[in-house]
This record gives sequence, C-alpha cells and structure tokens, in this order.
Amino acid sequence: MQQVQVVLGVGGGIAAYKSPDLVRKFIARGRDVTVVLTDAGSKFVTTHTLSAVSGNQVRNDLWDEQAERAMGHIELARWANLLVIAPGTADLLARLAHGHANDLLSTVYLATEAPVVIAPAMNQAMWRHKANQRNIGRLREDGVEFVGPEFGDQACGDVGPGRMSEPESIVEFCESLLDQSQCMKGLNVVVTAGPTREALDPVRFVSNYSSGRQGFAVARAAKQAGANVTLISGPVALDAAPGIDRIDVQTASEMKNAVLSVISTCDVFFSVAAVADYRPVSRKTQKIKKHLECSGKLVLELEETDDILTCVNEMSDRPFVVGFAAETQKTIEYGREKLQRKSLDAIVINDVSDSTIGFESTENEVTILSPQGRCTLHKQSKDKIAQQIVTNIASLRTCQPSSKANPS
Repeated sequence: MQQVQVVLGVGGGIAAYKSPDLVRKFIARGRDVTVVLTDAGSKFVTTHTLSAVSGNQVRNDLWDEQAERAMGHIELARWANLLVIAPGTADLLARLAHGHANDLLSTVYLATEAPVVIAPAMNQAMWRHKANQRNIGRLREDGVEFVGPEFGDQACGDVGPGRMSEPESIVEFCESLLDQSQCMKGLNVVVTAGPTREALDPVRFVSNYSSGRQGFAVARAAKQAGANVTLISGPVALDAAPGIDRIDVQTASEMKNAVLSVISTCDVFFSVAAVADYRPVSRKTQKIKKHLECSGKLVLELEETDDILTCVNEMSDRPFVVGFAAETQKTIEYGREKLQRKSLDAIVINDVSDSTIGFESTENEVTILSPQGRCTLHKQSKDKIAQQIVTNIASLRTCQPSSKANPS
C-alpha cells in the first residue's frame, strides 16, 4: 500500500511550537511528512528542528532556484495526499480565502487536489471578527475542513475560542478524514447540478432558483473521495474544483444528451440538478411584445421535458442511481414515493421551503432514503453534507441487495 504523504504548512503563530510534535505524531501513524514553513512561522520554529523530526528537507522558499527548475511547488502539490495547515493564522486564512499565491504555502494550496485541513490559531477577538468568519465561510465553501479552534487561555492573556487544537486531536481528525477520503477511488462518477433554462423567446426563459451549490459540492466530495468525476452543469456562477471534467448546458434536453454521452462508463450517477419539468411547446424567434401580443395576459402552453432519471434507469447495465428531490411539504412521503416510482438506488431529499437550507443557502439538511433504510444529515454546510452523502452512498453501493425492498 502506498504511504500517505502529508504536507504540513506552518503559519506564523505562537502555536507553531506544537508543529514538531504534530510531525512526530503523523510519522508515528506511518505518514510521510514534508513541512512547508512560512516566513512568519520561522520566527517561532526552525527549519533544523522540523527537518530533524520529519526526516525530510523543509521547504520554505517559492524562489528556491534548485527546486523550481522542476516546478517544485507544483510537484509538492501533486505529491500531497493531504495538506494540513497548523497553525492557521488570521492573515494566512485571509490570503488563502482570496486566492493569493505570494509564498510557497499559498501556491501549494492553490495547486493541490488533495483534501485540505486547517487548524486555526489566533486571538479570540480575531477569531470572532466578521471579516475572519467571512474568510472561514469562503474556505468551507471551497471544501476546506477545519479542526478547532479550542476554547481556553491564550498567550495574550485573553480567554476564549482561538487556541489551536492539540496535535493528537489534529492527527485523529485527519486520520478519520483519510479513512473516508478514498471510498470512491477509481470509480467513474457523473453529477448533474444547477437549474436548466427553457426559452420562451430570445430574452425570457422558464427556470428555477437552484444555485448549483449542492451539486458542485457533491462533485467536489466525490473527487476528494478518489473518483473520476464528470460534472454536467446548468447555468450557474460557480467554478468546478480542479481535476473535474465539466460540461455546461442550458436546457433539459441538452442535459439529457450530455448525461447519455458519458453514462455508459459511469459507476455512480448523482442526479442533483433541478431540471425544469416543463418547457414551452413553441419558442418565439422574436421577443414577445407585451403591448402587441398579450392584451394584459400571456397564456403559455407547456409540455413535459424528458425525464433524465428514467432514461438512465432504463439502461440494461445502468450505474448506481442517486436521485435528489427538493420538496416544500410532505418531504419524506414524497421522497419515498419518488424512490419507489423511479426504482432508484437512493434518494436525497430536503425541504426548500425553509430558506435557511433552500436553494440560495450555503447550508443544507437532508434525508437519504434507500431500500436499506433512512439516514438524516442535520443542518451544516453544503460541503460537509456532500462529503457525508458521498460516504453514505459508497457504503450503500457496496452492500446493495439483489432485490429492492421498501425503505423504512
């Protein structure tokens, strides 16, 4: 088995004195550790100490001529199976959240496709500040995991949240993440996301409020779990994670065709997109003029769009199919009915009438129904929901029964 390779980024906080112990505890778990020491971090701990405990050369210079002949910062980013940043100071979090690449650690962060864990460490007032919390929220949306901080006495004399978690806690958290992180290794996963748009005329369309956040989070989580991911997205203002193959579409018909073009090699299909159920029977080639054509009312004739889930389910050698349902009432009842009617392997349902977990929210709360039972994932960020969905589906897929029973 290949040894897990950990890049440890050390920021410039007093908690950096814990870094050598953190390195030792990773090595005790059989991990290979390379340290990236920031300029500020070097004020608290030396390269000699970190090199001695890790057994590897400490990297601390983006402009290292010898290393950069081979694009060393990119190689280091590719080398990592896990990027851990401890301590993560307020300044470092701000630079990472805004995509800065002005030192070796921030460049490795941008270039790696490995899971990222940050252990924050700062004054309690800095931790609570709205600007810092905005940066943390942005990093969470980007898929970063956080461990800590802890509540307690601080070097400045304050008491409150901001202490870096102890090395043992950080390692335990990372080991748990690594245990789950490759649950879809080598699988081909297709994810649909966002809304579709059905044109009325050249300037108007029928659509819905889907932001695409949950679908993009599922794609990102599947990629982090080792899958080869194709993301088929309706029109949204989101960027896909590095390494994901993205296909952009507009209409339900385009989304269906895109799905069918890749589904033959698919192992798991996540149908997260909020596909328009209806489209206009006819599309006007010119803009509809209110004062000329409508007479105070506009009557639309609509027809059903193709059902992508049904198309996939009718395949002779179909993948494991996971449906998603956004409901406004009788959430479990309607979800169970859809699971059975469409013969899905699992369905993820949520109540979009709750604005705190609705289409535009950064958080969600869902229930997964399957023939094996029911699992509720309580309110948290959509990234964390996505990671748990992926882990749950990977487990369901491995224990899928030969015949389907009614979910409890």
